Amino acid sequence: METFIQQIINGLVLGSMYALVALGYTMVYGIIGLINFAHGEVLMVGALTSWTIIGLMRDAMPGTPGWLILLIALVIACVVAAALNFTIEKVAYRPLRNSPRLAPLITAIGMSILLQTLAMIIWKPNYKSFPNLLPTVPYEIGGAVITLTQVLILGVTVMSLATLMWLVNYTKLGRAMRATAENPRVAALMGVKPDVVISATFVIGAVLAAIAGVMWAANYGTVQHTMGFLPGLKAFTAAVFGGIGNLAGAVVGGILLGLIESLGAGYIGAITGGVLGSHYSDIFAFIVLIIVLTLRPSGLLGERVADRA
Repeated sequence: METFIQQIINGLVLGSMYALVALGYTMVYGIIGLINFAHGEVLMVGALTSWTIIGLMRDAMPGTPGWLILLIALVIACVVAAALNFTIEKVAYRPLRNSPRLAPLITAIGMSILLQTLAMIIWKPNYKSFPNLLPTVPYEIGGAVITLTQVLILGVTVMSLATLMWLVNYTKLGRAMRATAENPRVAALMGVKPDVVISATFVIGAVLAAIAGVMWAANYGTVQHTMGFLPGLKAFTAAVFGGIGNLAGAVVGGILLGLIESLGAGYIGAITGGVLGSHYSDIFAFIVLIIVLTLRPSGLLGERVADRA
């Protein structure tokens, strides 16, 4: 039972980070029908930016509490990621908005490679240790353990998702996003500015990705220029799993994918004597993707047009 509870905790922590990144995919797809494959690299830039800020602050202000350093680094990482995604949308995607869908897709893949290369040049290709800024004493729950960092990840994720749901469903910007997702031309006739709404969507998605990137780095303790590729790919899987274009689907898909991956690595690894253990945990995500695309291409919750923003 202790092992089961531990895997559930690990799965919820992992799934919550997938959910934050998946929301960026699903928001952009819901409005302009684009899969932004550079989204994982926005996560990476957020994590590396926070690592840089933390290093600078610890050198300049050695007595500053760790939680405050982490908070300031998180805010700056969100600003940098938002500016980056805003620029990507304006420079790389907006000129191709009316092009065949293959053109922006190839551009997104190219932008992903470009960002990885630039990050490698700026931050160097070696793995970097992300410092522990919060207490590392674990808390015990039913024989399983959870750290303060993991508790914070779950709490920040819940707050971020609740804020996003409120923004989309109860604000003027949210109504504009839903209108643009429904029909951009009609929305423009009603006074909505689709370009502004689309840029705002990219900015919001980037903030969520940056939060996920900082939490990922804090949880696993390392950062590197390729760190965003696999989480981005799995978050895309989560968005498809839940029903891409659907906000609730992205959250459900992310949480379920995290649980499947954690339980699969724990139990199937034990059954196979470690042959399919944690080193092969990535296969479970893509097995899920293949099954979903084969049996239910619309995802678990389908695609509700009214909530696609």
